Amino acid sequence: MSASDLTSYMDSVGLAARQASALMAAAPTAAKNKALLALARRLREAGPALAQANAKDLAAASDLDEPMRDRLKLKPEVIETVAQGCEQIAAMPDPVGEITSLKRRPSGISVGQMRVPLGVFGMIYESRPNVTIEAASLAIKSGNACILRGGSEAIHSNLALANLVAAALKEAGLPEAAVQLINTTDRAAVGLLIAAPQHVDVIIPRGGKGLIERITAEAKVPVIKHLDGNCHCYVDAEVEFGLALTVVMNAKTQKYSPCNATESLLVHAESASDFLPHIGALLSEKGVEMRGCPRTLALLGPIPGAKIKAATEADWSEEYLAPVLSIKVVDSLTEAIAHINRYGSHHTDAILTTHHANAMRFLREVDSASVMVNASTRFADGFEYGLGAEIGISTDKLHARGPVGLEGLTSLKWVVLGQGEIRV
Repeated sequence: MSASDLTSYMDSVGLAARQASALMAAAPTAAKNKALLALARRLREAGPALAQANAKDLAAASDLDEPMRDRLKLKPEVIETVAQGCEQIAAMPDPVGEITSLKRRPSGISVGQMRVPLGVFGMIYESRPNVTIEAASLAIKSGNACILRGGSEAIHSNLALANLVAAALKEAGLPEAAVQLINTTDRAAVGLLIAAPQHVDVIIPRGGKGLIERITAEAKVPVIKHLDGNCHCYVDAEVEFGLALTVVMNAKTQKYSPCNATESLLVHAESASDFLPHIGALLSEKGVEMRGCPRTLALLGPIPGAKIKAATEADWSEEYLAPVLSIKVVDSLTEAIAHINRYGSHHTDAILTTHHANAMRFLREVDSASVMVNASTRFADGFEYGLGAEIGISTDKLHARGPVGLEGLTSLKWVVLGQGEIRV
C-alpha cells in the first residue's frame, strides 16, 4: 500500500469510527448487552476457525522468544476466558448516563456529574490476540468506538476475531464500525493513528517498553500507558511463612510473561535466615535464576544446583518476563517502601505480613497503581478485579490508574438541573 493509499485508508477508518461513536454513545444498554452476549456465543462456536488462524501466526513466529510466543497463543482456555469476560461485562451496570454527586445549591439549581463515553480510542498492542476481544467488549459496553492495531505477528488471529465482533455488532443492530481492526501490518499506520486528534480522543498502547516509549513520544493525542511491570513482594518481619512461600511462588512462577508477575523479592532481615533458604529451594526446583544482594547470596549459597548470581544496580529496576528474580534483604519496612518507590514501576506491589499496622502503612505509602496485602501480584488484572476485562493497566496518575475497565473508558461532565433559576 502506497503512502497516499495508507493515509486515505486511515482517514476512512477514523471518519467511520467518529460517526460510529455518536451512535454508540446513544445506544441503549439492551443493544450493547445483546452484542456482548452474541460475541461470547460466536467465540465459542468459532473455536476451530480461530485455532486455524492462530496456527498461521504461530508458524510464522518461530523466531520469537518463548514469552512472546506464549502471549501469541490463542488457546481454548483463553477463548473461554474472553467469552466469559463478555458475559461478565454484559451483566455489569451500564456506566453511561449515570449522574452522581447531585447537590442542590443555594440558588436553587442542582449540580452533579454525568458519566459519558470518551468517544474514540485507539488501541495499539503486541502479541496477545485476546486483547482484541477485551478492547472490543469494553468499547461496546462503555459506548465508545475503537480502532485496534494489533501486532503483525498476530494478524490472522486478530482479523478472525474482529470478524466475530463485527458480526455480533450487526446482530445487535449496532454500527459495525464501532470496532475496527487496522488490516495492514504497515508500521506507518501506527504513526498516522497516534497523530490524528480529529479522529481519536485517546491512545492506549499495550506492549513492550519500546512500543510504549515510541507512542508516548510521538502521539498528538492523550495516552493511557504503563512502561513496564517491575512488581515486588515484600516479606515482613512478622509473617506466616507458609502463606508467604505460597504467595511468592505464585506471584513469580505461575506465569512469567505477564506484567503483573513479581520480578523483585524483598525480605526483612529478621525473616531472611529462615525464609530465604526455603523460598530459594522452591525457586531452584522451578529453574528460577536468583540475583541477590550480598546477604541474600550468603543465605542461598548452600542450596545445591541453584542458579545464583550477584545482583547489579540494574537488576533492581528490571522487568525480566522470565524465570529470573532479584532478591534483597532489607532492615526495615521503611527501607522496603523506599526501595519499591525508587526502583519499582508503580504497577503492583505486595506485602506479606501478620502486622496490621505495617500492612496499612504499606498500602498508604507504596506509590503504585495496585498495592496488596497477603495476596499474589498476579491478581492485578481487570478480570480478577471484577471489571469483566481490562483495556490495560495504567501506571499514570491522571484519569485512570491500575486496570482500566468500563469507568476508565468514560469521562465526567457537569450537569445542572434547574426550574428557571437565573443568576443575580
